[in-house]
Amino acid sequence: MSATAPRYLTRFQCLADTCEDTCCAGLVVPVSDARWKVLRDAVAGGPDAARVEALVLPDPGSGVGAEAAYIAKREDGLCSFLDARKLCSLHRAYGEAVLPDACAVFPRVATRRAGRLEVTGSFGCPEVVRLCLLAEDALEPVPVDASLAARPELARALGGEDAGDAWTWHAARVREVALRILERREYPYASRLFMLGELARRLGAFYFRGTEAFRDEALLLSTLSDFEAPSTLDALHAMVSSVRLPGGPWAGICGAVLRARIDGVRGARFQAWARAIQASYGGPSAAPDDVWAQYSERRARLEPVLGERIEQYFRHHAVNHWLRNPFTDSPSVMDSVFKLTLRAAMLRWALFGHPEVVALCEDPTPSDARARLDAAAVECFQLSAKHLEQSPELHDLAQGLSGGAGPDSLPRMLVLLQGM
Repeated sequence: MSATAPRYLTRFQCLADTCEDTCCAGLVVPVSDARWKVLRDAVAGGPDAARVEALVLPDPGSGVGAEAAYIAKREDGLCSFLDARKLCSLHRAYGEAVLPDACAVFPRVATRRAGRLEVTGSFGCPEVVRLCLLAEDALEPVPVDASLAARPELARALGGEDAGDAWTWHAARVREVALRILERREYPYASRLFMLGELARRLGAFYFRGTEAFRDEALLLSTLSDFEAPSTLDALHAMVSSVRLPGGPWAGICGAVLRARIDGVRGARFQAWARAIQASYGGPSAAPDDVWAQYSERRARLEPVLGERIEQYFRHHAVNHWLRNPFTDSPSVMDSVFKLTLRAAMLRWALFGHPEVVALCEDPTPSDARARLDAAAVECFQLSAKHLEQSPELHDLAQGLSGGAGPDSLPRMLVLLQGM
């Protein structure tokens, strides 16, 4: 099977004990029947047999199948098999084969599309974020060996031309157009997101999950071809550029996302990051208009000097998101685009609230300015991916703000674009 991956993933190597945020914390790790047997056989009769029996617990909710058991966590949220050096004691003693699938595969995400394997990376891993955001060529697709996926047999199969429904049948064409829009650097990032929103709006009348209303491809292909035309993109850029809305609501929405999660995440690293951002804007009770004023001033100071670097972060984040997260998991293209826009707004607000970036806004000219900005961006994008982007609070907020991702979602999206 042919396989491709963005170039950054070919450069990935786990940082193990030197990583700033171990992946062996916080998450429930399921263990399949097959991997449970491999592990038991490996430790049988040895010093770790009793530990495995005590710490790999049957999952009564799943029974026999993909999640027959799970690994118990310590009181601090770390995996029970993590040693004092923050390394996996099972991997060290018995090799990769005994690891649960989630541990062996992370941070790679593999999907099969029309007989091809695509491997991307999860932003829950700081090293993936670093490699993806910071190198200009990070997202160039390159051929790779299927073994890059670690366990390619676990790759998720996505519907293609044999899927039998219009939603998945045409997904590859829609994704290709969306990715080309995101790469149109002659337009501001906010304009590109608006272009995606308008594309989603036009498609929404006839292209959505479960649709069987159209058999003729002409309408879809005509709509997609419109978004390859410079005249269409120029008109949409002019349209969104002419909109001026108050910034307070944007700042209020971004602050609400963080407030909703700050009491629900125990990790010390997340807590320090989140509370520092809140404090930089005047605390959790700061008036949204005052927060907007601070954000606008910081942006005006920093973007003339480092704006191209910031644009690269967000472009790479969006492209990787489209590669990593099939939009067909959403009920509509608009739902997917609206959530991406909300994530981007939250990230922009958090980045300009990061203490290191606040300091750079005061003096953006030191010789190490880009390195300091890069480090702050990696922290913001990784912690957001791990603790905010998949949270129920963010999904509920997106649903409420978008009006259910219906025909009124695009005007509502304009609020989120004000700070972009």
